[in-house]
Parts: sequence; structure tokens; C-alpha cells
Amino acid sequence: MRTRVVRNGHTGDVVANISYGDGIPTDAELRLSGDVSGGKRAVELGISDWFNAVEFAKSGAKAIAVDPDPDKIAEMRSRAEAAEVSVQCHATDLADLGEITSGTVEVVVASHTIEKVDDLSRLLRQVHRILIPSMPFVISVNHPFSVVSDLAPYGTTARSISDWFTALSRSNFRVDQVQEIGSAGNGPSTLIVRARKEGS
Repeated sequence: MRTRVVRNGHTGDVVANISYGDGIPTDAELRLSGDVSGGKRAVELGISDWFNAVEFAKSGAKAIAVDPDPDKIAEMRSRAEAAEVSVQCHATDLADLGEITSGTVEVVVASHTIEKVDDLSRLLRQVHRILIPSMPFVISVNHPFSVVSDLAPYGTTARSISDWFTALSRSNFRVDQVQEIGSAGNGPSTLIVRARKEGS
């Protein structure tokens, strides 16, 4: 069974209905993940509340989900079965992507799943290893401004925007899109960054 996919009238791209957060436009509008049809390999890094790997599979991708929580893996398998699609699941640390062959993945999406990762550099090196050159890594997190208070100045409780840029740059990624969307008090609720693999 296939759900409706969105096709770009100019290019014919198949866009998965990937979610980047509650109340945030999906990839049908933002178009950050690219065309995943035809069995292209797409990784959901950390199983999000929106089970994006199922959406990848519905759009014709070879979908892979990585998460250390066996309960989330079990739920992913159940949802994939209900949707009559296949999702390859790996119950492992988010920075342990050894079961995925280097340079074989078209897109990696981490939707509100990596903002609290301690060793971000190690995770980024692994994502860089599995991606095909120039392919995207799309990250969504709570906007760092949304957690600022008198007791928690900017950058003390969440990585700042510059922290994300610096970490990605040091891991040989090039940021080509930034979205600050949603509403949280006087600022945006969600930060979305798309970075492309540079080098081999």
C-alpha cells in the first residue's frame, strides 16, 4: 500500500511526508530531504515521534531506522508492518552506524533526536561516513532561543546556532539551508539545519 506522495511539477521529484516537529511544515513544503524514490537509502537517525522512516519507505526509499531504545524499534516495526512497508531497524547507539556501508546513503534525517547527544563530533563523523558526497543531513531541534530565560542565558542549556555550524563545519559538512520556524513566546520554536557532505 502506498500513501500519496508529493511530486514537484518541474522535476518529478518524490517528496516524503517527513515531519520536523509538531505544527511545523513537513518536507512536502520545505523540500529539504530530496527525492528518495527508487530504492534510495534514507536513514532516520533516532526514531522521532513521527516515525519518519515509515514515511521514507512509503515514498519508495530503502528506509533505515537507528535508535538505542528497543521499545522504539519495536514500535517502528509495528508501524511499518501496519503501513505494509519495510524499514530496516538497527538497535544501537546513534553514533554507532557500523552496520551501514560507507558512502551509500542519500539522506539522513534527525528530527528532535540528537540535540542532547554528548559526543556530537563522533556522531557527525559517522553520518559523514555513510552519506554519499553532496547528499544532505537534515537536523531539527528545539530552537536555542526557545529555552532562554533569566536563569538560563543563551547557549547554556542548549547548543547555540553557532555551536551547530561549528560542529558541522569541523566534520566536513557545508550548511546550505537554515529554517527558524514555529512560535515560542517572542521567537521561533524550531531550528532546522540542512548540511551537505563535502569530500569523500
